[in-house]
Amino acid sequence: MLGVFSREIVTPPEEELVAAGKSPIAIMNLFFSQGYTFVFFGLGEDQKRSREKYLCVLGTKQPGLFGKFAAQQSFRPKALVIPVSKDASTLQYITTINQRTPSVRINVVVDLGGRYMWVDCDQNYVSSTYRSARCGSAQCSAAGSTGNGCGSCFGEPRPGCNNNTCSVTPGNPFAHLSTSGEVAADVVSLQSTDGKNPGKVVTVPKFLFACAPTFLLPGLASGVVGVAGFGRLFKIGLPSQFAAAFSLHRKFAVCLSSSTSANGVIFFGDGPYVFLPGVDASQSLTYTPLFINPISTAPVYPLGEPSAEYFIGVKSIKVNEKAVSLNTTLLSFDSEGVGGTKFSTVDPYTVLEASIFKAVTEAFIKEAAAMKITRVAGVAPFEVCFSSKNILSTRLGPAVPSIDLVLQNQNVFWRIFGANSMVQVSSDVLCLGFVNGGSNPTTSIVIGGKQIEDNLLQFDLATSRLGFSSSLLGRQTTCANFNFTSTA
Repeated sequence: MLGVFSREIVTPPEEELVAAGKSPIAIMNLFFSQGYTFVFFGLGEDQKRSREKYLCVLGTKQPGLFGKFAAQQSFRPKALVIPVSKDASTLQYITTINQRTPSVRINVVVDLGGRYMWVDCDQNYVSSTYRSARCGSAQCSAAGSTGNGCGSCFGEPRPGCNNNTCSVTPGNPFAHLSTSGEVAADVVSLQSTDGKNPGKVVTVPKFLFACAPTFLLPGLASGVVGVAGFGRLFKIGLPSQFAAAFSLHRKFAVCLSSSTSANGVIFFGDGPYVFLPGVDASQSLTYTPLFINPISTAPVYPLGEPSAEYFIGVKSIKVNEKAVSLNTTLLSFDSEGVGGTKFSTVDPYTVLEASIFKAVTEAFIKEAAAMKITRVAGVAPFEVCFSSKNILSTRLGPAVPSIDLVLQNQNVFWRIFGANSMVQVSSDVLCLGFVNGGSNPTTSIVIGGKQIEDNLLQFDLATSRLGFSSSLLGRQTTCANFNFTSTA
């Protein structure tokens, strides 16, 4: 047996006990990694000071002790996996997780740059394990709630309406809505993976999220009850919480399917990331730095907060391997955080600042004409469209001019082929899937969902590095080819 006592001042009725700066889940993971099959948490009390308490942790290496419980809890996943579907009506990317007690499957929209997960608590939120975060607690601090975020609720106590709780400002990025929401914790479960197949279901007992009102739901896909934020710099974003709960590498990988009938996938943790027929996308990644925009790009944010979104350093753009003349000052942040290039799962198509859009589309039209491709009238929201009659089909999509986003040097670039650049708007019309963002956008280049599809993107939070595969179609697979049907 092993005993560890850690002194911690606990102000009643605080429920969250923290030992040596680590959560109970982190402590359990540490014990299990050292071969202990059971960990017990108890609370002792100093007789001299009635408000000074101990968190007592006991462990044993005796095989079979507490049997089934020990076996379930000692499993440590190497990575986690969740499915991602594409909604045909809204073009939003939706994932499903299990939350609450009893467990309920909930659908939430994936927001790559969102701060955290928020869920509608006004409608049918019933859970015996729901706990609101008390003002001044470690949970409030982790959620980024300031001292001014402490609030009261004058209705009957329920999820989302409790006194002496802290709040944050969850937002709906599609409808441009935001409001106050209670910080809370509840059980979340999802599947582990070996990178090839889904495995055992694992649980995070106290997953932090924001409890929001139904007011925030307009504009979200049917059946969706919230938004899942994957943003960096926030301790309660999905990647950060899952990494902390299971001691995973601080990485996650996104692979969005271009199909509305077949799921893509998001991995938490390191590779392999294997797609049928046995293609490990983690073995062929190109790497480029991720940059932090020092000024938040969120609609509402505390003064001085940096952006939670993921930015890369595009230095130039080429069409059919020919450089496009651009105002390169737009490719970097200015003193107010304006400019640069970011990823977005909120924007369905790539959005370009007006002068960049003009330069890129003019170059594309010129190169398309040289390939005997006929331009036709635009179809909203697209300005540049073509007849599909003279466009051949290839493994990489329609045979149209390629577009290169050139990164840290001329040898590092993301090449966009026809499958990611063109949108079929009718049986005989294809449009360039890039949108004019106007003359004063906050971000000069926003790489949208269409251009991300069937590319695997690995976000390494520890090293601030992006790994990208370029189109998986060239390797005769797609993001819909992760094998969800059999288990590891």
